[in-house]
Amino acid sequence: MNRKQHLLFGAALATAALVVACAGGAMESGNGGGGDAASTMLSTDPSAGVPTFEVDPLFPKNLPNHWLMGPTIGVDVDSRDHIWVVHRNTPNQFAANTEIGLVQDPPVSTCCAPGDPVLEFDQEGNLVSSWGGPGTETGDYEWPLSNHGITVDGMDNIWIGGNGGTDSHVLKFDRQGNFLMQIGTPNARMTGPVSERTGEPTAVRDSHSMDSFGRVAKIGVDNEANEAYFADGYFNKRVAVVDMDTGEIKRYWGAYGNAPDDDVALGPYSDGMEPSPQFRGPVHCSEISNDGLVYICDRGADRIQVFQKDGTFVSEHIIAPATLNQGSTWDIDFSHDADQKYIYLADGQNMKVYIIERETMEVLTAFGDGGRQPGMFFAVHSIAVDSMGNIYTTETYEGSRLQRFKFMGYAPVPADAMGLNSQGVLWPTN
Repeated sequence: MNRKQHLLFGAALATAALVVACAGGAMESGNGGGGDAASTMLSTDPSAGVPTFEVDPLFPKNLPNHWLMGPTIGVDVDSRDHIWVVHRNTPNQFAANTEIGLVQDPPVSTCCAPGDPVLEFDQEGNLVSSWGGPGTETGDYEWPLSNHGITVDGMDNIWIGGNGGTDSHVLKFDRQGNFLMQIGTPNARMTGPVSERTGEPTAVRDSHSMDSFGRVAKIGVDNEANEAYFADGYFNKRVAVVDMDTGEIKRYWGAYGNAPDDDVALGPYSDGMEPSPQFRGPVHCSEISNDGLVYICDRGADRIQVFQKDGTFVSEHIIAPATLNQGSTWDIDFSHDADQKYIYLADGQNMKVYIIERETMEVLTAFGDGGRQPGMFFAVHSIAVDSMGNIYTTETYEGSRLQRFKFMGYAPVPADAMGLNSQGVLWPTN
């Protein structure tokens, strides 16, 4: 996140290089093999190779109160290196009798219950605060029907989007969960003809609206300019830039920096087709680098588009173009070095994280595999990096968890894990 402008870079990198088996040496099968990089001396110099990681299987610690996390669809790190997660905690996200029997009427078991949707963890993995969710409204805001994405700004305020059917707004809170601002009006897109099935108005896209949104996926922040970039998103097809104090929409754009056109029928995506002139959607992430570039995930098109802050198009990069269905470009964050030499890209369809050289946008390697054990992924959805270089991932659907991958230093890419090939499961080496 752009929060790196106010974090201390590399706080944990003052120790000497460690001589360990390369954390990136696990094979695709996840058997812990060392590959060609085994016994390599890991370096603290980013020029020595790619960042290497190993999963921390004991992070986070157990939640209190027999709580469970539902689909975890957002993660970020604040100025204290605390980790913030948002998950979906409504009963329809769980199996009633087998997962949340404690809250049935009458209870059918002593375990379990949905936890609060906003969770704050410290570096030891302790839950230190929680808040939010349906029923916590004070009358001046409406909790999203389906909360989506969490962002911590430079003042440690918390921003939450929503991608439910009627969600057209974003919420801003302080770190204690006190409401600060609602940007946009709920149900603003529900202006179409009344549905015979539901008896309610139908949704109508408006990617030119200057007062509301269309199912925002995530928010990127530019603290220096006091601007938030809304990935708007699941229904609308644009990036909207908002004043972080007033909520005023200052500018917006579509794919290639052009005006969005909601009437374009794109049809299904396929590998090798001409890139779409409009965002295919969902417009799933927006991140601002320290050098002022805006990175946008157009998930269904397997692409990242890069812009200047005024919406001028810079470049486009297709990642894993054969990926169909949900697409490959789910969320990104930058490496913790001052130059942000690398991008980490979460790919929930292929169940891996890519390590990309930011200057060239070349995919250098990847890690992860599909599964439920530590270091594996079930729909890795969101990604964030702390000031020490550790990566945090969350998983949606049945994944429903937070994982930490400890930064171990830099080393060459294993010979069998170059490009889109995965290093497999990064199990601890000792």
